[in-house]
Amino acid sequence: MPRFFIENIEKQPGDIITVTGQDAVHISKSLRMQIGDSLTVCGGLGSDMICEITAITVSAVELKVTAVQTTESEPSVRVTLYQGLPKGDKLEWIIEKTIELGVCEIVPVLMQRSVSRPDAKSAAKKNERYRKQAVSAAKQCGRGIIPDVHSMIHFPEMLVSLKKHQAAIFFYECGGEPLSAVIEEIKKSGAADIAIVIGPEGGFDPSEAEALQSAGALTATLGKRILRTETAPIAAIAAIMYATGNMD
Repeated sequence: MPRFFIENIEKQPGDIITVTGQDAVHISKSLRMQIGDSLTVCGGLGSDMICEITAITVSAVELKVTAVQTTESEPSVRVTLYQGLPKGDKLEWIIEKTIELGVCEIVPVLMQRSVSRPDAKSAAKKNERYRKQAVSAAKQCGRGIIPDVHSMIHFPEMLVSLKKHQAAIFFYECGGEPLSAVIEEIKKSGAADIAIVIGPEGGFDPSEAEALQSAGALTATLGKRILRTETAPIAAIAAIMYATGNMD
């Protein structure tokens, strides 16, 4: 069934939703849907609204909500990725793949060894593109929310932000506890809001690793092989989702 996002709406059976803009064109022209056809609307709040088309015009499609159900695609754990800012277009790859795997928020972090160091204007322009990509990725994989891609922050700001999460893990290329053991520790604590921190191409500066440990982040390893900065978050999130039963 075709799936569309209209942010921040939550309707009940019998309510009317009006779709406009490119989505309306896509429904009527590309998909060639007709009155009486069904589609799913997601408001980004964790519920799917099953709808029936009741009217179609050149610029709008009117829908009647026939049923509301909880989105089954959302994981039972909330994972926020703090990603050391990579160079080139690697962040776009990371955004797409981690959203597919179930990440809820992505926060680019400027770290000491980040090769890419955009100014505020350049970072803001890129962030607009990243947010559009997040919407596209969420639609493609059937997410119940649109994960937020935050504006770039600096490492000290990240240390403050980590405090809002129930648990934090940073993946250190110089070694740490096996991820399986760290996840078991988190599961025993009952934490369901987990932050993970990944370094940029050059890894973490020793002072950053020390600061993360002092902030209470658990140090984990992804094995004896050193993964690229764009590979590490995918491996980490996949492992967390598997260990918490979100790949069953």
